[in-house]
Amino acid sequence: MTRAYGRPHAAAASPDVAVSRRRYAIRDHLQTLDPERDHWEIYRTTATVEFPWDLTRALELALYRTYAVPAIGALLDETGEFRLRAQKRYDDTALLLAEILDNGYDSERGRAALARMNRIHARYDISQDDYRYVLGTFVFVPVRWLERYGWRPLTGTERLASFHYYRAVGARMGIRHIPTDYAAFEAQFDAYEKEHFTFGEPQRRTAIATRELLVSWLPAPARPLAPLVRLGVHALLDEPLRGAFGFPEPPRWLPPVVDGALRARARVERLLPPRAQPSSVTRSWFVTSYPDGYRIDELGPESTKRAPGTTPGTASGAVSTTVSNGAGAP
Repeated sequence: MTRAYGRPHAAAASPDVAVSRRRYAIRDHLQTLDPERDHWEIYRTTATVEFPWDLTRALELALYRTYAVPAIGALLDETGEFRLRAQKRYDDTALLLAEILDNGYDSERGRAALARMNRIHARYDISQDDYRYVLGTFVFVPVRWLERYGWRPLTGTERLASFHYYRAVGARMGIRHIPTDYAAFEAQFDAYEKEHFTFGEPQRRTAIATRELLVSWLPAPARPLAPLVRLGVHALLDEPLRGAFGFPEPPRWLPPVVDGALRARARVERLLPPRAQPSSVTRSWFVTSYPDGYRIDELGPESTKRAPGTTPGTASGAVSTTVSNGAGAP
C-alpha cells in the first residue's frame, strides 16, 4: 500500500519554507509507527526513500569491515569470488539484500532470496559469532554513517527499526543468540571488532579487490583520478581497519577533505524536495552483471547453484521469475 506523506502547505508560506516542511513529513510520519511492530515499513522507507545513497555507501563500508575478521577474510579470499569476479560478487549480494528489503522477508521473493543466501552459506564453516558480527555491521555501520553524513539525524524510532529488521532477517537465516537489546548488540559488536581485527594477507587481498572494484566504476574520462580514489577509500577507513588491511595512512589533508565533501553533500540534499518514488538497488546503474535480467535462484557463485538444502527455519523453495533489466517486481 502506498502512503501519502504530508500535504501541500498554505499558500502564504514561502517556497523554501514549504519545501522544508515537506522534507521532514516522512520522518514525522515514521515517528507515529512502532519500531518493533512496523520495523519493515520504517526501515524500508529510511533505506529507499530518505537515505538511499547513504545506505548503499554505508552497507558497502559494512561489508568492507567484515573482511578484517580473519576467519571471514580468509574464507572470502579462499573462494576467490572478490579477486576473480568482484563485480558479480558485489551484484549478487546487493540484489539478494534488495529483494528481501524491497519485497519483505516473508514475501515470496524475500523468502526465495533468504533461501538462496542460506544455500550459499551452508557450504562453508561459518561460526555463529561471525554471523552475528556481520549482521551487526548492517545495523551499526549505517547508523554511524548517517549520524555523521546524513542530511538529517536518524530518529530513535529509525535506529530501533533497523535493529528489529535485521534481527528478523537474522532469525530467518538461522542465526542464534542475537541480542534482544540494541545497546547490548552494539556493545557486543564493538567488542568483537576489538578482539578480532588483525592484519592478514587474505584480508588484504580481499580489501584490495573490493577497492579496485570501486575504482573500476570511474568513467573513462575520470580514470586518471584512480590513485586519488584509492586514497579516498583509505581516508574513509578508521585506523584499526586500515591496519587489518595493511593500507597506508592517507595524507593528513585528505580525511578532512573527504569528510567535508560528504557533509557538504548532505547540506545540499537537505534543500531538495523529498523523493517521489523509492529507490532500489535492483535498478541501480552500478549493478551490471545481469543486463538481461536475473533469477533469484541463480544469484551467487556457480559452485552453489545446485547445492541442496538450506539452514533451519528458512524457506526451501525459490521463485523462478526473471527480473528484466534489473527492475524488481513483487
